[in-house]
Amino acid sequence: MTIHLPSPDGSLRAYEPRTEPLAVTPGTPFTSRTVFSAAHVVADPFADTNPDAPAAVDWDATLAFRRHLWSHGLGVAEAMDTAQRGMGLDWAGAAELIRRSAAEARAVGGRIACGVGTDQITGGTLAEIRAAYEEQLALVEESGAQAVLMASRALAAAATGPEDYLDVYGHLLRQAAEPVVLHWLGPMFDPALEGYWGSSDLDAATDTFLDVIAAHPDKVDGIKVSLLDAQREVDLRRRLPQGVRCYTGDDFNYPELIAGDEQGFSHALLGIFDPLGPLAAEAVRILDTGDAAGFRGLLDPTVELSRHLFQTPTRFYKTGVVFLAWLAGHQSHFTMVGGFQSARSLPHFARAYELADGLGLFPDPKLAEDRMKTLLALYGVSQ
Repeated sequence: MTIHLPSPDGSLRAYEPRTEPLAVTPGTPFTSRTVFSAAHVVADPFADTNPDAPAAVDWDATLAFRRHLWSHGLGVAEAMDTAQRGMGLDWAGAAELIRRSAAEARAVGGRIACGVGTDQITGGTLAEIRAAYEEQLALVEESGAQAVLMASRALAAAATGPEDYLDVYGHLLRQAAEPVVLHWLGPMFDPALEGYWGSSDLDAATDTFLDVIAAHPDKVDGIKVSLLDAQREVDLRRRLPQGVRCYTGDDFNYPELIAGDEQGFSHALLGIFDPLGPLAAEAVRILDTGDAAGFRGLLDPTVELSRHLFQTPTRFYKTGVVFLAWLAGHQSHFTMVGGFQSARSLPHFARAYELADGLGLFPDPKLAEDRMKTLLALYGVSQ
């Protein structure tokens, strides 16, 4: 039983799929780490739409996937960049997603945090940017979810220096009803965020980021760092005020950052924990017992897949995430809002399939194989 997969050089290679998935079962929430999976949205494949039109979402499949994550003890980070905020999902769609997912979380007892941004505007003055943030913060708080203050493209364009970030974030933190998570998303995920916190010098930007937190430590539950620089994250988390958590968003180095060292560790809010959900949950439960080596032994082999999905251009990692969800049977089709299923190549998909199958991520390996063959046939690859 072999499948022939295309390589980047145009040749075909034989791959023998595994026949049994990794044995993992749903379980209770974790005790040693707080872990969120940034979840993708499932498009409605029958909607008569186009990339310029508002997103058409399959709400039943989207919410079912969140129940899958909750069943394994993971929290859901909703309406983040994994859900294609600013890449197919506009604010109206994100607002509906937040309302529906927060209601579902209440119904099943799942933990949820939701992204707060400014994507209902494309630019504007600092006052207009504050107002946009306020509108989204109010909706998230009314839904009963924890707020994640996301980086703003509009603020990156309008700010003239660090003082503008201190002013906008200080204003928002003063009025936040509950402690929030501050999200620093690097330009590898969104080029429009270059120079965030008032400088392209990451040391200077880090100082401003820490100044925001130091002024309002009681309003900051934690920070999510997505810079793909493990040492910078470690250095940053060691400078955080007591009680402020670091949630790693580093999809290249997450095992070592979550495991931590003698001076501390990172919690997690990760896009890669969308396809890795059950396996990641199993690894964290092992870590809960104090077995850091067992945790690393299970999670370290997943890094090659994560680095493949998040390779440059990193912002298109969502395409691989949705592709694996289709192969795993979490949705009936490989369609994305905004048409972003076209954002990666066939050799990229082939390698993602090979790596994910090798890890045992597919609950039904035969289904995944059949769907991979369907995609190959669509591209003209015969078996």
